[in-house]
Amino acid sequence: MNSSGGARSPATEEAGWLCGERLHFWEPNQTFHTDRPDLSECFQLSVLAWLPCVFLWVASPAYICYVKKCSRGYIMMSLLNRFKTAFGLLLWIVCWADLFHTFYELQQGQSPPPIYFITPLVLGITMLLATFLIQYERLHGVQSSGVLFIFWFLSVLCAIVPFRSKILKASSSDGIPDKLRFTSFYIYFGLILLELILCCLNEKPPLFSNVVTDPNPCPETTAGFLSTVTFWWFTSLAIKGYKMPLEAKDLWSLNQRDSSEKMVPKLLKEWEKEQIKVKRGQNLTTKAAYAKQQPLATNHVSGGAAGGETSPEEVEVLLSNPKAAPHQPSFLRALIKAFGPYFLIGSGFKLLQDSITFVNPQLLRMLISFTKEKDVPVWWGYTLAFLMFFTAILQTLILHRHFQYCFVTGMNVRTALIGAIYRKSLVITNAAKRSSTVGEIVNLMSVDAQRFMDLTTFLNMLWSAPLQIMLALYFLWQNLGPSVLAGVAVMVMLIPFNAVIAMKTRAYQVEQMQHKDARIKLMNEILNGIKVLKLYAWENSFKEKVLAIRQKELTVLRKTAYLGALSTMAWTSAPFLVALTTFAVFVTVDEKNVLDAEKAFVSLSLFNILRFPLNMLPQVISGLVQASVSLKRIQNFLSHDELDPNSVDRKTSSEFAVSVVNGKFTWAKEDEPVLDNINVMVPQGSLVAVVGHVGCGKSSLISALLGDMEKVEGEVSVRGSVAYVPQQAWIQNATLRDNILFGKSFNECKYRRVLDACALTPDLEVLPGGDMTEIGEKGINLSGGQRQRVSLARALYSDAEVYLLDDPLSAVDAHVSKHIFDNLIGPEGVLKGKTRILVTHGISFLPQVDNIVVMVEGRVSEMGSYQELLNQNGAFAEFLRNYALEDVVEEDQATEELIEDELFPDDVLSNHHTDMVDNEPTVNEAKKSFMRQISILSGDSENFRCRSVRRQSQKKHQEAQEKKKPQEVQKLIQAETAETGRVKTKVFLEYAKAVGLVLSVIICLLYGCQSAAAIGANIWLSHWTSDSLTNQTKENVNMRVGVYAALGIAQGVLILVNCLLCRAYCMLRAAKLTHRNMLQGVLRAPQAFFESTPTGRLLNRFSKDVDAIDSQIPDNIDIWMRTFWYTLNVLLICSALTPMFLIVIAPLMVFYWWVQRFYVATSRQLKRLESVSRSPIYSHFSETVTGSSVIRAYDRHAAFVLMSDTKVDENQKSYYPGIVSNRWLGVRIEFIGNCIVLFAALFAVMGKETLSPGLVGLSVSYALQVTMSLNWMVRMTSDLENNIVAVERVKEYSETKTEAPWEVEDKKPPTEWPTEGNVEFNEYSVRYREGLDLVLRNITLRVKGGEKIGIVGRTGAGKSSMTLCLFRLLEAAGGEITIDGVRISEIGLHDLRSKLTIIPQEPVLFSGTLRMNLDPFEKYSDEDVWKSLEHSHLHKFVSNQPAKLELECSEGGENLSVGQRQLVCLARALLRKTRILVLDEATAAIDLETDDLIQSTIRTQFEDCTVFTIAHRLNTIMDYTRVLVLDKGQIAEFDTPANLISKRGIFYGMAKDAGLAQ
Repeated sequence: MNSSGGARSPATEEAGWLCGERLHFWEPNQTFHTDRPDLSECFQLSVLAWLPCVFLWVASPAYICYVKKCSRGYIMMSLLNRFKTAFGLLLWIVCWADLFHTFYELQQGQSPPPIYFITPLVLGITMLLATFLIQYERLHGVQSSGVLFIFWFLSVLCAIVPFRSKILKASSSDGIPDKLRFTSFYIYFGLILLELILCCLNEKPPLFSNVVTDPNPCPETTAGFLSTVTFWWFTSLAIKGYKMPLEAKDLWSLNQRDSSEKMVPKLLKEWEKEQIKVKRGQNLTTKAAYAKQQPLATNHVSGGAAGGETSPEEVEVLLSNPKAAPHQPSFLRALIKAFGPYFLIGSGFKLLQDSITFVNPQLLRMLISFTKEKDVPVWWGYTLAFLMFFTAILQTLILHRHFQYCFVTGMNVRTALIGAIYRKSLVITNAAKRSSTVGEIVNLMSVDAQRFMDLTTFLNMLWSAPLQIMLALYFLWQNLGPSVLAGVAVMVMLIPFNAVIAMKTRAYQVEQMQHKDARIKLMNEILNGIKVLKLYAWENSFKEKVLAIRQKELTVLRKTAYLGALSTMAWTSAPFLVALTTFAVFVTVDEKNVLDAEKAFVSLSLFNILRFPLNMLPQVISGLVQASVSLKRIQNFLSHDELDPNSVDRKTSSEFAVSVVNGKFTWAKEDEPVLDNINVMVPQGSLVAVVGHVGCGKSSLISALLGDMEKVEGEVSVRGSVAYVPQQAWIQNATLRDNILFGKSFNECKYRRVLDACALTPDLEVLPGGDMTEIGEKGINLSGGQRQRVSLARALYSDAEVYLLDDPLSAVDAHVSKHIFDNLIGPEGVLKGKTRILVTHGISFLPQVDNIVVMVEGRVSEMGSYQELLNQNGAFAEFLRNYALEDVVEEDQATEELIEDELFPDDVLSNHHTDMVDNEPTVNEAKKSFMRQISILSGDSENFRCRSVRRQSQKKHQEAQEKKKPQEVQKLIQAETAETGRVKTKVFLEYAKAVGLVLSVIICLLYGCQSAAAIGANIWLSHWTSDSLTNQTKENVNMRVGVYAALGIAQGVLILVNCLLCRAYCMLRAAKLTHRNMLQGVLRAPQAFFESTPTGRLLNRFSKDVDAIDSQIPDNIDIWMRTFWYTLNVLLICSALTPMFLIVIAPLMVFYWWVQRFYVATSRQLKRLESVSRSPIYSHFSETVTGSSVIRAYDRHAAFVLMSDTKVDENQKSYYPGIVSNRWLGVRIEFIGNCIVLFAALFAVMGKETLSPGLVGLSVSYALQVTMSLNWMVRMTSDLENNIVAVERVKEYSETKTEAPWEVEDKKPPTEWPTEGNVEFNEYSVRYREGLDLVLRNITLRVKGGEKIGIVGRTGAGKSSMTLCLFRLLEAAGGEITIDGVRISEIGLHDLRSKLTIIPQEPVLFSGTLRMNLDPFEKYSDEDVWKSLEHSHLHKFVSNQPAKLELECSEGGENLSVGQRQLVCLARALLRKTRILVLDEATAAIDLETDDLIQSTIRTQFEDCTVFTIAHRLNTIMDYTRVLVLDKGQIAEFDTPANLISKRGIFYGMAKDAGLAQ
C-alpha cells in the first residue's frame, strides 16, 4: 500500500491513526510529479476541512466582544437574514447527516476510520457557530461581516479541491463508490457557495441609527465587507466628481467618531490628567523645598507651566535645588493615550503586510528555477504566477487598510489640536498673548497641526523599517552568503550621510520658517495699513523690506536644495551601490561562486524591498524631529498661564454693584503695575464717569474689572452680568443684525428700540441690505462712528446689569454723542437703573453723572460728584475751568432743541435728523459698500423719504424694512473663487516660462537619460547572469563588473546634475519671480481691490501658495519625472522580451487612464474645497483672538468654541474623502500593477523554451516594481495639478488691475513743487467704481496758498472723497485738479503723494521702531525727528522710554494708547512738512488738552501751508479762512465762517446745532 517506502513520518503516523490503513495522508507522486495533480483523500478530509473551522473558532471570541462593545442597535429580520440562517442550519443538518451515516456504517459492521466521525462533527458545530454569529450580528447592528465572509471564502476555497478530485475519481473509475457522501458533499458545496454570495450582500441599517436621520450620510458606515476592503463605496463620489466638479453640498457628512465634539474633549481630558499629575508632583516638591504658604492673589491659573503658583523666592529655591526642577506636563503622553489604541490597529495591519512582502521574492526564485529545469509539469509555472498575483493583491488590500487607519488618526489629531489651541487662545493671559502673536498661533494651527498629521501616516515606519531591513538581510544571506555584508556596509555608511543631511535640512527649515513668519507678519501689517501706505507713498520702502526677507528665505531654500540633491542621489544610487558591491564581492571572493539569474534577480528584488525602508527612515526621523519641535511649541502654548476666572468675584451680594478694594494691577507679572492703590465703589444703578489724560490708565481700569489684567493684590467684585464696549469697536464678519444680537434671540420690538437709542436707524436706510448687510472683516465697510454705535447696540441688546463703556462717544460726532448720551447712557436714557461705568473725554456730560473718578498716572486722584469735585478745587476743577464753562452753556440750548421728539416741522428734520448720523468721522467712507447706493440720495423718491417725517410710528419702519428685503443683499466680499475643471495647460506653460523653456526641455531629457542608465545596468546584469549557462563566468568577470559599475555611476551623476539644475537653479528662479510679481501686483492695486478682498485671502496666497511654489512643486515634478520614465521603461522591457505583452498593455493602460481621470478630477476638486474651507478656520480664529476680551465679557465663550468646531468639521468633511480617494486609487492602480506581474510571469512560463532565466528574472522583477511607480505617478500627477493651482492663484494677483504709474519720467514735477500751495478744482467729478453714480459732481473752486479750509457736510456728502481725490486714491470721472499749475492727473502717484501730507482719522502704526514709523526711508536726521516729536508733544513720553527712538511698536501699535498713536501721526506730518496738509479730523479719541495742543501745533507749525480739515467739531474751524459746505456731492456754500452764519444757510443750521450761533 505505502508507495513512499518503509519508514513513515510521525505526521503520517498520526494521520494513519486518523485515516486508517486505507487512506494515505500524503502522496507526492499523485500530487507533484504528474500532469493531473490531486491531493489524497485523507488530506482533504483533515487539513482542508478543518482550516476554515480553526479560523472561525480562533476569531469568534475576540469578534463577539468587539461586536458587543460597538453595538449599533438591532436590525429587523429581513429576507436575506432568514435565508442566511436557514442555509446555516441546513449545512449543520448535511454535516451531521454524514456523521449519522458513519454511525450507521459502524452498526453495519464496517469500521470507518476515525476521520469520518471527527470531520462531520467539527464541521457541524462550526456551522452552528456561524449561524449563531449571523443572528448575533443582526442583534448588534452589524450590516456586513468580515469574519464570516473570510470563513465562507476559506470554506469554498478548501472545498474546490475535493470538488475536482471527486469528479476526477468518478470519471476515471467505474462510477461512484460512496453515493451518500458524494451527494452530501455537493449539497454542502452548493450551500457554502450560496452563503458566500449572500454574505457579499448588505443588511439594512439598524433601527434608530443616525444613518437614517443624516441628510447625506457617508456610505462607509453601511458599506459591505468587500466594499470596505476595496473602498468600492467611494466610487459613487468619484463618478459624481468626474461628471461635474464637486461642490460642498455633494460631500458626505463627517463620521460621528471623527467630529470635533468627540475628538477634542478626548484629547483635553488626557491633557488635564497630565497637568493635574504634574501639579501634584510640583506641590510635593515645593513643599519639600520649603513650607511657605504661597500668595494666592495672582490673577491667573497656572496653565501647567511651572511658576504659576510659586513666588519668586520659591523659584530661587527650586532652581538651586536641581532635583526639583519643574517638569512640564507631557503633551505627547496625552496624545498617545487619546489616539494610540486606534492607531495600533493600523500598526497590526502593517506588521501583516511586512511579512507578506517577502513571499514574492521567494516565488520569484521558484519561477526562475522552474524556467531552468526542463522536464517539469507546466502547471507549476502557472500556479506560481497566480500565487504571485494573489499575494500581491492581499498585500495591496492590507497595506491600504493600514494607511486608512493611519490617515484617519492623523486627521483626528489635527481636529483635536486645532480645537485645543482654539479653546486655549480664548483664556490665555495678556502676558502670554504678548509672547505669541496671532500669526504665531495661526501657525500652530496650520503648520504644526499639519506636521502631526503628516507624521502619523508614516510613524509605523519607525519599527517597520528596521524589521523589513532585518528580514531582507536574512533572505539575502541565504541567497548570497557573507558577501551580503559588503552591501550592508555600504548601507550603513549611507545612513549617517543621510542623517547629517537630514539634520542640516532640518536646521535650514527652522530658519526658513522664521523668515516666512517674519514675511507674513510684515505682509499682514502692510495689508492692514495699505491705505496709509498709499497716502504716504511708502509702498517702496515696505516692498524692499519684504523682498529683503524673501531674499534670505530663498538663500536658505537654495542651501536646502543643494542638500536635497545630494540626498536624492544617495537614495537613488543606494540600492544600486549595494547590489554592485555585493555582486562584485560575491564573484571575486571565491572562484566557485557563480552569479546566476536566480541569485541575481532574487537579490535585486530583495534590494528593492530594502530601498523603501531605507528611504523612509531618514524621512520619518526628520519628520519626527519636526513634529517634536511642533510638539514643544504646542505644549508651551497649551501650558501658558490662563486668566483666572475667579479674579473678579461675580457672586458677592454687597450693596455695591462694582467695587475695587486696594487694587493693584499689571498687564504681565514681570511688568511694573499699571494701576496702583485703586479703590472704587459703584452703587447699584449709578452712572460713573472716568476721566483723565491720555495714557493715565482709564482703559486699564475697565480691563481690570473684566478680569483681563493680572491682579497683584486687592479684591474686585462685579455683581451680575456684564456688557462691555471697547474703545475700538470689535466687529465680526457677519451681518449687521448678527453683530448686534451677538447670539441672543431676535425680538423685533426690543431690537427697534436699541437701533433708535444708538441712532442707527438712519444708517440702515443707507446700507445696501439694511440690517442684513454683510459687514467685512474688522467692520471695514462701516465708518468709525457706525462701528462704535453697533458695538453700543450690542451692549444695549444684551440687557446686562453692569455696563462698562470704554470711551464709546469718541468716534461719533458731537450731536450724535449728545443723542446717545441722552437716550442711552445718561440719567434719562434707556439704561437708567443699570450700573454704568463710562470712560469719556467729553466734559459736557460730566454734570449729569452721579460720580466722577479722576485718574492720574494709574491712580485715582479724586472721586466724587461733579459739585464736590468743583468745590474741592483740585486738579479736576482746574482742568474744568479751562475748558468747560462756555461748552456747558451751549450744550443746554442744543438739548432743548433735540427734545421735541414726536413730530418735527420738515425743515428742522432735514437739518438735524439726518445730520445725526451724517456728521460722523468718515475716513472710512471709501470702505462703505453702500457707497454704490449713496448717490441715490439725490434721486427724488429718496429725497422725499428723507424729508418725510421719520418718527411717525414704528409701523413705517417695518414697512421700509419689508420693502428692502426682496432686494438681493449685496455681498461686499466676493467669495473666493475655487477654480474648477482641469488645470489649464497654460498654467504649466506659465511655470515652464518662469523656469525657462529651453531649460525645461533639457531637464526632461536628463531625466530620460538617467532612467536609461538604470535600465541599461539591469539589462547588462541579465546578460552577465546568462554567462553561467555557457560556463564563461571566469573569463570576463572584470569586464562585467566594470561596465555594471560604470552604468550605475553614470546614473548617479546624472541625478546629481539634474537635481542641482532643476531644484537649486530653475525652480528657485521661478519661485523668486512669481513672488516678486505678486507682491508688485498687490502693492500696485488700487484701493478698491483691498476693500473687496479680505486680508486672510491675500495672506493665504502669500503663505500657502508661495510655499507650494517654493517647495512642493519642485518635489512633485522631480518624483513625477522619475516615476514616469521608470514606468515607461518597465513596459518597454516587458514588451521587448515577450511581445505578447503588448496585447495586455493596451487594455491595462486604458483602465489606468480611466481610473486616473476619475481620480484626478475628483481629488483635485476635493483638494480645492479643502483649501477653500480651510481659510475660514483661521480667519474666524484671528477674529476671535482680537475680540477675546469682548467674547469673555459677554460670556460667549462656548458659542465661539462651537463655531470654530463647526468650521473645522466642515474642513475635515472635504479632507476625509480626499484620504479615501487616495486609498481608492491605490487599490485600483495596484491591481493593474498586479496584473502586469501576473502577465509577465505567465508569458515567461509560456516562453520558457526561448527565454534565458536572466531575462525572465529581469522582466518579472521589474514588473514587481511597477506597482509602486504607477501608484506614485497618479498621485504625483494629481498633487502636481493641485499644487500648480498655486501658480494660477499667484498669477491671478500679479495681474490685478493696477493704479496709475508711481512715477512718470517725462512729467516729473520740479523738486520743490508745490511752492505756493494753490489748489484748484475745475469742473471736477468722481465716482467710486465704474457703473456707480458720481460722488462729487462738477466741483469748481480755487484755494490760495496758505488758506485754511474747513470742509463740513453730512455723511455721504463727499467730504472724505475730496481728500481721496487730492491723493488720487479715486481717479477723476471728469474735470481736473491742479496744484500750483501742475495737473495732478498727469504726474506719477508717488510724486504727487509724497508732496502732500495727511493726518488720517484712524492712526495706523506698523511694527518696528518708532523711528521707522516716522521715517521709513530714513530721509531725515535724528535731530529733525526729535524736533517733530517735540512739536507733537510726544517728546516727554519718548525720552522717558529706555529705547528712545528705537522704541519697538507692537503689531498695529498696540502698546501705545490710541491718543498717543494719533500724536505719532501728527509727528509724521510735521516731519514731512509739505505745503499742503489734509486733516481728517479724528480728534475725538483724544482728551481735550491734547486736542488743544494738536490744534495749536497745526496753527503754528503749518502756518504758511494750505490746510484742508474735515471737521466734526465746528469750533475747531470757526477761525479758518473759509468753510466749504458740501451737500450731495456739490458745493452748497463756500465762504468765511462769519459770512456763512449771517447767510443763515446750512452751515448756520449746523452751528446753531452745536451751540456756536444764536
